[in-house]
Amino acid sequence: MTDTAAAAEPQARPLYSNGYKATVLGMLLAAYTFNFIDRTIIATIGQAIKVDLKLTDTQLGLLGGLYFALLYTTLGIPIARWAERGNRTTIIALALVIWSGFTALCGAAQNFVQLALLRFGVGIGEAGCSPPAHSLISDYFEPKKRATALSIYSFGIPLGTMIGAVAGGWLATEFSWRVAFVIVGLPGVILALLFKILVKEPPRGHSEAIEKPLIEEDLTAPAPPAPKPFSLGQEFRELGAVAKVLFAKWPVVHMVLGITLASFAGYGTGAFVPPYFVRQFGLDLATVGLIVGLVGGFSAGIGTLVGGIISDWAGKKSTVWYTLTPAFGLAIAMPIYIWAYLLNDWKMAALILLVPGIFHYTYLGPTFGVVQNSVPVHRRATATALLFFFLNLIALGGGPVFTGWLIDHFAQFNFNNPGQGVMGLLGAFGGGEAAASFTKACPGGVAPAGAAESLKALCHDSSALATRQGIVVTLLFYGWAAIHYFLAAIGLARHMKEAQAS
Repeated sequence: MTDTAAAAEPQARPLYSNGYKATVLGMLLAAYTFNFIDRTIIATIGQAIKVDLKLTDTQLGLLGGLYFALLYTTLGIPIARWAERGNRTTIIALALVIWSGFTALCGAAQNFVQLALLRFGVGIGEAGCSPPAHSLISDYFEPKKRATALSIYSFGIPLGTMIGAVAGGWLATEFSWRVAFVIVGLPGVILALLFKILVKEPPRGHSEAIEKPLIEEDLTAPAPPAPKPFSLGQEFRELGAVAKVLFAKWPVVHMVLGITLASFAGYGTGAFVPPYFVRQFGLDLATVGLIVGLVGGFSAGIGTLVGGIISDWAGKKSTVWYTLTPAFGLAIAMPIYIWAYLLNDWKMAALILLVPGIFHYTYLGPTFGVVQNSVPVHRRATATALLFFFLNLIALGGGPVFTGWLIDHFAQFNFNNPGQGVMGLLGAFGGGEAAASFTKACPGGVAPAGAAESLKALCHDSSALATRQGIVVTLLFYGWAAIHYFLAAIGLARHMKEAQAS
């Protein structure tokens, strides 16, 4: 029998129990959790790295953003094309080993250049996680449950942020930032082995809808189209077909813009929240890690799960809720965030920060669900990779750098114009900057040893106020993102019907 004939015949599909599917989703969640532990720990221990290696906030933003994102986003596309043809569980297991190993090696970096090169390596490994993971989830879970399943997978973002913040802060305080990198990196190698043993590779299109099944044992479905022989022309045609859906369909492109802008604000502010609490309130890294961890694990975790569950539930009545849920969530979250970062009591600020994440993170599950349901089975990993390429190159690559750049400019202005307060938001970019350099006078953001008390105070106050200002400005991007989610509601129902029919 020829391969073509075999591909055209219905194939019996293995029946995975709900318990096994939950195990698979749990393993994918664990992988994504380690992904975010290793990705974001640099934000928690960034202040210690900055002081030790004498970095600027722009450099800190590059380490947490662009230098990680460049290879992470670029390699995501060829890895996704590999995932459309190859074994997705093997790809994820190999990726785990690579990014975990490079994270551990970050502890040996002696300067900015070495740390930057190792962050490139972390990005190489993490590129192999989400595209094949989204494709696996779509094969294990039927369309009406995908937003929920993808939101559970995305729970790895707040969970990884929480564990990385708490563990990284404690390790950096008790030992050093170098030890923190090593300790959080190595367990990923063990997880990779368990993942490969426990997770099976399902047939492509395993959970697609089947017309009029008889009894459970008789469930069959046509196999997806057999992959065409590899050629560069074919690869570009596949990318073009996916890009046409993501960037030429009104509802989808606005959801892509919405998730990109929301992530830009999230990565940009998240990279400097731990330094903010250190600089503004003088807290140690262990305490800051606990604050960031509890906020990320509680509010962001609830929001991530609720977004998928609510949109799947409400989406049964009207698909428009896949866009309105994140639209309302982001619009509500933005002013609460700004209020929290304008407070001068860190306990009250931390308490209020438990609230906005519940609304903010509702955008993840619905967006990923719509994207996965908008493309055919054999293009799902590619759709995730292309989405992540656009999203992370701008959001992860640009968000921390943008916020760090803002903070450096605000610090320079505040240093030369003490007491200006909110006026620094305008004055820092108004020209006529004084000659005194904040970076030279305050290397690493602090005055040199033996400096006058007045200089120590000026360095501290300039840096603390600048961090607040940079975060507040970046938070405004949440409002911009909400507008795009509202716009995405136009024509979404028609688009989803067309996608299901194709």
